[in-house]
Amino acid sequence: MPPTSPPPSSLLPPLICGTATFNNQYNPDPYALPTTAIVHEALSLGVRAFDTSPYYGPAEDLLGAALNTPFVRDNFPRQDYFLLTKVGRISGDEFDYSAPWIRHSVQRSLERLHTNYLDVVYCHDVEFVSSEEVLTAVAELRRIRDETGVIKYIGISGYPVTTLCDLAETILRKTGEPLDVVMSYANFTLQNTRLASFALPRLQAAGVKVVPNASVLGMGLLRRKGVPVGGKGDFHPAPKELRAAIKAASDWSDKQEIKDKRIEKVAIRWALENWMREGASVSSLGDPASGIPWTREGSDKYGGTKLGVSVMGVSNVEELRETMRVWRSILDGLEGGEKIAVDSGRGTDDRKWSLDRQEQVRILAIGIRDVLGDWVDYAWPSPPPGFVNQRRAPSVPAPLPTPAASPNHLPK
Repeated sequence: MPPTSPPPSSLLPPLICGTATFNNQYNPDPYALPTTAIVHEALSLGVRAFDTSPYYGPAEDLLGAALNTPFVRDNFPRQDYFLLTKVGRISGDEFDYSAPWIRHSVQRSLERLHTNYLDVVYCHDVEFVSSEEVLTAVAELRRIRDETGVIKYIGISGYPVTTLCDLAETILRKTGEPLDVVMSYANFTLQNTRLASFALPRLQAAGVKVVPNASVLGMGLLRRKGVPVGGKGDFHPAPKELRAAIKAASDWSDKQEIKDKRIEKVAIRWALENWMREGASVSSLGDPASGIPWTREGSDKYGGTKLGVSVMGVSNVEELRETMRVWRSILDGLEGGEKIAVDSGRGTDDRKWSLDRQEQVRILAIGIRDVLGDWVDYAWPSPPPGFVNQRRAPSVPAPLPTPAASPNHLPK
């Protein structure tokens, strides 16, 4: 079958709001998060894509509740934003890539998200199952796409970049059709850049159109206060020696005579800015959310260059606003950025500030990676040694409690 037309690289926005944080893995009580306010503010600020998964606890329900509100229905037609979700992963140790479960999962996501189609569906964390199981799931997703039209693009996601590359090549070789999208997480960060150094040439050769980079903080590893501990306790797979190295790098950064030197601030900007360029060969021309109010944009305003796609998750509105400030500052430093800064109301000095900040982050990043030493480009094993899929007898699970939407958030 010919590749999907138009390709996702012509449509997907380069900034996607992730909802893995709408989960008790990252937060003690996801129902207490202002999820409706986050989603409404994201849309108001120009974000036009949301990534989620059934594995993220109530995330699909919470996202769907936020989208199924008068504010969104009246101001943001469904065709103006993208929904990306996943299939196959049920829990930490349970996976089902069978065709019946894939069909069930897709239908459930449509219902939870209150939509009649999904823009992207990934096979979730493919390293935990066999290549034959992945081929079965991809074939079923493509059948659903071709026969019903409720799926637009199909991809895979996971952690080990070698596995992602092997599967992308296998799927192209055995089916004659490349994957549309491959999402990697925690593999283009201050600590680990193997997505660029190792995976990009292979994924591009396998015909993959877009490679979103998710979890720029390495699942919360690159933070001054350490990894997040949610309702499930300390879930992070990083060994204690790597955590200690990150702590030492954070302490070093704190001592530098540069503003905004916290390791997470450096890590976020460094990854977003560098992936925007490094990932250009597997990137997108979609709306960059540069800040011109209520305007649909394209990257033609930045010289027509495709921008590497990043997924950013937040837990509150202020984190979202800070992310957007950083994102737009990065855009101000691109070709054409000065005019966009003026058109969006930020002012003529923003491009110079952006370029100055880019240099500060570059210097801090070099020092942080020097402190990390041999831990640079380390990847923890996934799945962990001895992992066994604990799939129970398949059955339609009881639905999670339907969440009440958090207070409606209206743009000021």
